[in-house]
Amino acid sequence: MDKRAEAIAELERRLGHAFADRELLERALTHASVGSGARKVAHNERLEFLGDRVLGLLAAEALVARHPDWREGELTRRHATLVAGKTCAEVARRVGMPAALRLAGGASKQGGRDNDRILGDAMEALMAAVYLDGGLQAARAVFAAAWTDALATAAVEIGREPKTALQEWAMAAGRPLPAYREVSRSGPDHAPLFVVEVEVEGHAPARGVGSALREAEKAAARALLDREGVL
Repeated sequence: MDKRAEAIAELERRLGHAFADRELLERALTHASVGSGARKVAHNERLEFLGDRVLGLLAAEALVARHPDWREGELTRRHATLVAGKTCAEVARRVGMPAALRLAGGASKQGGRDNDRILGDAMEALMAAVYLDGGLQAARAVFAAAWTDALATAAVEIGREPKTALQEWAMAAGRPLPAYREVSRSGPDHAPLFVVEVEVEGHAPARGVGSALREAEKAAARALLDREGVL
């Protein structure tokens, strides 16, 4: 098995969907640059068009089901984030798409495998391919798995108290509650300085400093949320 075939197999494993129609999968992973020569090649632009609509439906469905208390404005803002090209590109990297893409030599040499636009468009095309191959239920399952972190981030209300926001973010991603640990305490009793570390399963810990233990915990929570792009 060559490297790209291995990458495609890993992609399917991470998606949790094995394609019955292999040509459909290949088309979803083929960038238009491959067909720019004399040879006609089926590429993913038409699938991208369909995938944009499929993804929009799945994102809206997930937000409405998960957040019955949100108003239309809140739903609209979070929906825009879930289907944004940058989010799609981040998901594409998470599921291992870059190595599975089929690009023209020039596009690959110019960094196409790490290009947000190319990855985002290909992820939309892949969602269309899953929908055509396995139906809406299959696409829904892939979306729920691949967009887990994005959905968790969407669940956090910007400006919330950071410890609460971090807890909600962890829970929305199906992870245990954040674990806080006092790293050190220094300074005189009347002016102590606390250093606290917080960890969420699957993510590197973050540290915060404060003149009280709770302040240090809040600073650590905020640092982790900032680093993960939640706040």
